[in-house]
Amino acid sequence: MPKPESKLPDVGTSIFSVMSKMAQEHSAINLSQGFPDFEVSTDLIGLVNKYMSNGFNQYAPMPGVPALREQIASMLKSRFNYLANPETEITITSGATEALYNSITALIAPGDEVILFDPAYDSYDPTIRLSGGIPVHLTLKQPDFSIDWDEVEQKVSAQTRMIMINTPHNPTGSVLTGEDMRRLDKIASQHPDLLILSDEVYEHIIFDNFTHASILRYPALADQSIAVFSFGKTFHATGWKVGYVVAPAGIMQEIRKLHQFVTFSVNTAVQLAIAEYLKTESNYTQLPAFYQQKRDLFLDQIKGSGFTPIPCHGTYFQSLSYKEISDRPDMEMAEYLTKTHSIASIPISAFYKSRRDDKILRFCFAKSEETIEKAAKILCRI
Repeated sequence: MPKPESKLPDVGTSIFSVMSKMAQEHSAINLSQGFPDFEVSTDLIGLVNKYMSNGFNQYAPMPGVPALREQIASMLKSRFNYLANPETEITITSGATEALYNSITALIAPGDEVILFDPAYDSYDPTIRLSGGIPVHLTLKQPDFSIDWDEVEQKVSAQTRMIMINTPHNPTGSVLTGEDMRRLDKIASQHPDLLILSDEVYEHIIFDNFTHASILRYPALADQSIAVFSFGKTFHATGWKVGYVVAPAGIMQEIRKLHQFVTFSVNTAVQLAIAEYLKTESNYTQLPAFYQQKRDLFLDQIKGSGFTPIPCHGTYFQSLSYKEISDRPDMEMAEYLTKTHSIASIPISAFYKSRRDDKILRFCFAKSEETIEKAAKILCRI
């Protein structure tokens, strides 16, 4: 049998799968892959059961059930003063990863350059390359993992088709501010054919009195932008794989051309359940306090350890420097912690094209208090 030529010869198994598998094999506490170990709301599960029992088990409309798209439009108006047409500007996807894939694949042509910022989520670069695009990797400035907008301005050229941003940022927990958006707005206004793809899946998980700087808050930017969101992250149900994408109608028309052939539609009963659940705003407005308490507990419990926390203002990931403990490469350190100390994390070098190694590991704190405390005790012994 002939061996097919790989379109991604340098891509192996995702680091998330690698570390979760290793955690399972060594019975380790899994703080690597970003999923909660506590239950989804019983009210939300009850709504899913209700709609399944009432017969909503067949295909949903390709863009998503109208009730959910209308509820999202209402939420966007309330939160960002953004007026989205639910019929033409909102599409429900099989998780945020599908939304990102469809957006890039629909809008990037061979030779188009896409600016992205390392450390970057691992699906961005391969998707760009599969479309024939050219990823242009810029590096976030430490210690706060901020964007150097002067560097961005210098890198934007006639070949630049898209800039990808991610706030709150996975893996570092940094957040973009209004000033960041003003700098981006200036760049976009000078390049009217430029698109902005904004990954906002952790929109509700933001701390320390920061306000989520959604691209949709800025009307001129929004006209050139695609915003991606995730109900899996918001409602502790990552396995349901339900997200959505918001974009101007002309852009959305192209994204839907991909969506109809990638998944076509998303679980009908779950969409209807989420639509009803969203009507109670407290089901998502309490998330910042909920997760900040978990972050603060984790940080409090590791005080006195050899790990140094990297400031985290959003997401449910806390990055820790281990420079004072070891000079092992971060992948080796992550394997060592998993196999020897039964705690799994993610090496940050996996998010860099250059595999830059700053001796930093990412830990997920979307866990029960019991899990957080047990994990912290292990870290304090290292």
